Amino acid sequence: MTQKIDVYSSALSLLEEDLRGKTVVVIDVLRASSTIITALQNGAKEIIPVEDMSAAGRIAQNLDASRYLLCGEKDGEKIDGYHLGNSPFEYDEDVIKGKTLIFNTTNGTKAIVKSQHAKKVIIGSFLNMDTVVNELKEAQGEIILACAGWKSRLSLEDSLCAGLIIRKLTDGKLPEDSRDGAKLAFVLSEKYENDIVTVVSGSNHAMRLKSLGFEEDVLYCSKLNVTNVLPVLKEGTLINENG
Repeated sequence: MTQKIDVYSSALSLLEEDLRGKTVVVIDVLRASSTIITALQNGAKEIIPVEDMSAAGRIAQNLDASRYLLCGEKDGEKIDGYHLGNSPFEYDEDVIKGKTLIFNTTNGTKAIVKSQHAKKVIIGSFLNMDTVVNELKEAQGEIILACAGWKSRLSLEDSLCAGLIIRKLTDGKLPEDSRDGAKLAFVLSEKYENDIVTVVSGSNHAMRLKSLGFEEDVLYCSKLNVTNVLPVLKEGTLINENG
């Protein structure tokens, strides 16, 4: 493994100039990445990530009402007037198949939009980890694992996911010249690689979601390698490159 890898701990730390020419994996385990992956697996035509409600509204005005669904959350709960929230269990095939999803979340979609000028943007989580790793093995140049975090703070579950990706990419042998962010994530994964569900369930963000009634979401988002879906950003829209 010859690529340089860095890890960013939150969407706030992402700067356009740092990402240009690089392959970026956006990680928001709870729950944007996991929901995007699930939606594409269940037949969504495409997903348009946006930074806020205003951007979502502008895009919706230019689409036929029968073609799209407004989706997303603010502070963990579905936005008033939206068709769907940010629980992967809402994205059943009979609801979303063939639809364009306009997707707006507190942390994850902001990280995706900030990454849009990178060479390639991939959405990763525990659910599609091996698929992401296999894609990264073919990547040329530097790789950025962009953890969405929670309102500018580090999220344990995102950092653990990033660390496991690094461990798989490096065959468990982190190069000595690795960046500090990669080193921290790697060490975290060494300690907790066999205890993903417990670690994710005990994270601050999981606690917030469970208090809102989303305990099943937390358990689902902790599952490893349940799909080979590879969401990739193409001209501002997420599609399944393995579809």
